[in-house]
Amino acid sequence: MKRQTGGLTATNLTRRGLLTLGGLGLAGVTIGSWPRLTGSDIPGRHADGLTIAILGNSADAEGRRGLAEEFHREFPEIKIHIQAIQGADWKDFFAKILTMVAAGNPPDIVYVATEGAQLFADKLAEPLDHFIRRDAEELREYFDDVHPSLVEAFMYQGSLFQLPIDWNAADMYLNTSTLQEAGMDRPADDWTQDDFTEMLRAMKKSQGPGFTPFYWTNRLFGGIVPWLYNNDTSFLTERKAPGGDWLWDGFYPDDPARSTRGGGFIWDGSNALDERVFESFDYMRELVAEGLGVRPEGGGGNSLVGLFSSGRVGATPAGGYWAQGLHEAGMAEDGFDVQFFPKNRTQRHQFGTAGYAIMRTTENKDAAWEWVKFAARRESMEMAMPAPTTTPTRRSMVNESFYAETGPKNWQVFYETLDRFPTSAPIPAPPEQAAVENALIKNVTNAVSGSSRQTRSALASLDRDLNLVLRSGR
Repeated sequence: MKRQTGGLTATNLTRRGLLTLGGLGLAGVTIGSWPRLTGSDIPGRHADGLTIAILGNSADAEGRRGLAEEFHREFPEIKIHIQAIQGADWKDFFAKILTMVAAGNPPDIVYVATEGAQLFADKLAEPLDHFIRRDAEELREYFDDVHPSLVEAFMYQGSLFQLPIDWNAADMYLNTSTLQEAGMDRPADDWTQDDFTEMLRAMKKSQGPGFTPFYWTNRLFGGIVPWLYNNDTSFLTERKAPGGDWLWDGFYPDDPARSTRGGGFIWDGSNALDERVFESFDYMRELVAEGLGVRPEGGGGNSLVGLFSSGRVGATPAGGYWAQGLHEAGMAEDGFDVQFFPKNRTQRHQFGTAGYAIMRTTENKDAAWEWVKFAARRESMEMAMPAPTTTPTRRSMVNESFYAETGPKNWQVFYETLDRFPTSAPIPAPPEQAAVENALIKNVTNAVSGSSRQTRSALASLDRDLNLVLRSGR
C-alpha cells in the first residue's frame, strides 16, 4: 500500500471516499446521520492563524487557552484558535474531522490518538521528517526524554507524522481493600495469568452479591487485545515497514531494542483464526462463565470509575489517566494500586499515545510545525497536564510529585511498562481502524458468551469481517 503523496483537497476526497478511508460503512453510519459541519462551526476558521482541533468540549478548549496564549507571546504573528469537537470516542471525532475535510473546511492541526494515526498518515497528515532533520539539535532533548516505542507508534511507511505528547498502557488496576479482604497482597511484577485467575476466585469468595472480580470493556484499548498481546498474538497480522533508520540512528542509537525498530507497524491481514487467538478468547469465555468477569460492554466504560471506587469491582485494565479519575471519585491514594498486566506466553503490553498532526491542507506548515515543537516542550506539557489525567510521554514528568496527591503507590509501573517490556506495542490500528474496531466489537460478545464451539464460530465471523474490511481498503 502506497502512501498518497499529493496534496489533499475536498475535490479529490469525496464523501464516498471517506466511507472507504474511515471504514465507517461497517458501522452502519450513513451520510445523512453525519452532523453537518461548515466553516461557520469553526470559530476563527477564516481568520489569520491556525485552527487546532481537539476531542472534547468547551471546557477542554478553555483548558488549553493558557498554552495558546503562551505560544502567541512567543510567536505574536501566529494566532491560535482551539476548536473542541465533541464525540463519543476517537472514532466519532475522526469521522467529524473527515466530514470537515470533505466540506472544504479542514483544521490546520488535529490532536490524533493511535486509533487514527495511520488513517491521518495515509491520507491527511504531513510527514515531519524534513522538519525534524532541520531542527534535530533543538529536538534532541525531547527525544532523549521520550521512550522510542512511543515515537515508533507514529511512524508510517518510514516517516514520522506526530510527536507523542501523552500515552497510556493497559496496566492492571487493583482495589487494595478487596485484595486484603481476600487475604492477598499486591501480586509480584512477574505474576502469571494463572495467578490472575486465582486472585479473581479469592476476591469472589470473599465478597457478597453485586461484586464483579474483573471488569473489561469491548473496544480496542483494554478489551480483548491485551490478552492477545500477552499470548504473543493479535487478531491482525503484524509486521514492520522498512525505513526509519534516519530517526533511530539519529536519536536512539543506544536503544536496546534498536534492531527491532522500523518504519512503522503494518496491520494488513486477519489473524483471527490463529490458535493462540482462540486460546485467549476461550480464556475470557471461561472467566465470564465462572462469574469472575463481566460480559464486556461496548464503549469506554463510563460507569466503571464509580463501580471500582465503591468497591464493586476488584480489578480492571486502565492507564495512568485513571489515577485522577479515581481521586476525583473520592478514592484515597491507598485505596487502589496498579501492577503490570499478567504474563502468559509473554508479558507484552498494549498502549496508546497521542500527539498533534499537521494537516497537508494547511497553508502555513511552518507555523504549524512551530506549534508542534512548542507543545512538545516540557514546560508546555506541564502546563497542559498539571494533574495525572493521562501519562506524559516525557519520562522526567512521570515522577513521585506528579502522583503525590492521587496515588497510586506504585506509580513507577506506568513508565516501567515500556522499560521492562520493550516489545510492548500500540493499539493495532491500520488506516481502516474504524471498520476494524467495529468488526472486533461485533464479534467479541458472542465469542465469550457461550461454548468453545461458539467461540470458534465467532472468530470465523470476525475473520470474514476483517478480510472484507482490509481487502476493500487496499
